[in-house]
Amino acid sequence: MKTDGDKQSWGPGTVTLQLTVNGQRRTAVADTSRTLLQVLREQFGLTGNKQVCDRATCGACTVLRNGIRVYGCSVLAVDAQDDDIVTIEGLTPKGQLSPLQQAFADCDAMQCGYCTPGFIVSATAFLKEIQAPARDDVRRGLAGNFCRCGSYEGIEQAVLAAGSPVSKAVRSLRRSRRPAAKKRRKKVA
Repeated sequence: MKTDGDKQSWGPGTVTLQLTVNGQRRTAVADTSRTLLQVLREQFGLTGNKQVCDRATCGACTVLRNGIRVYGCSVLAVDAQDDDIVTIEGLTPKGQLSPLQQAFADCDAMQCGYCTPGFIVSATAFLKEIQAPARDDVRRGLAGNFCRCGSYEGIEQAVLAAGSPVSKAVRSLRRSRRPAAKKRRKKVA
């Protein structure tokens, strides 16, 4: 045990952490016992992922660590220093929705919305693993996330819609037509 004036602490105390979060190298000063979720929320202001159970059972704190889904409440920030961390805020540029986020809105896949960021982060990784999932695949793939409101039907529909080959083809077609539409508008104006 170390003694610093009136304070007593176990372990090394605070350290300087270098984390890569949403593509940016960031620095935090935190106690070695702080979780990745706590540092993301408290030091970096990334509050999209939620601290709910604090026991790695609900999935509301899900982030991507080197492309793999992890519970941010169960990873020490000091252990994530050499990893690439992506939060819900890092999935798309500001002001835009990913196809999966749009599918969540279109399929009414949320009620209170508290679990939604964790579901979207988890489903993003899931859809990279299984590109055209069946309903049972979605249920198994998102089993680590819990919705207290019971929005599972909408969540399943959203993930199925975002992962369907037809919706991917439609999005691709829309992207290929966007520049032409903008050019036409500029000529008319």
